[in-house]
Amino acid sequence: METYAYKTASDVVKDEGENRYSRDDDVLASGSGKVLVGTVLGQVTATGKFKPLAPAATDGTQTAAAIILQFADATSADQLVVNLKRRAQVVLQALIWPAGVTPTQQSAAIAALENRGIVARNGV
Repeated sequence: METYAYKTASDVVKDEGENRYSRDDDVLASGSGKVLVGTVLGQVTATGKFKPLAPAATDGTQTAAAIILQFADATSADQLVVNLKRRAQVVLQALIWPAGVTPTQQSAAIAALENRGIVARNGV
């Protein structure tokens, strides 16, 4: 049996735009598997759908574009999800990174999020 460390959006987001301005409904692409709150996502260039960040990819998912704010199981079908995409502050240590991500790749992803107005800071 699999166990997950479940978080809620408030564990990740510490400040965001008024009236949920920072959030959008997006499609998490089929094949993404079970994705936890706080997972850093990339956006597939060809489809506009989101997938967990994949630094070695060349389909657009190598660049951080959002942070998922709900648990979703997109193992075998696309899922409509809520993503954080702009004007927000998040807790750096609450973010979920792909296995094997290097410090350089993580820094690049944090910079890409900052370009979208999402600032990751150490927090409690």
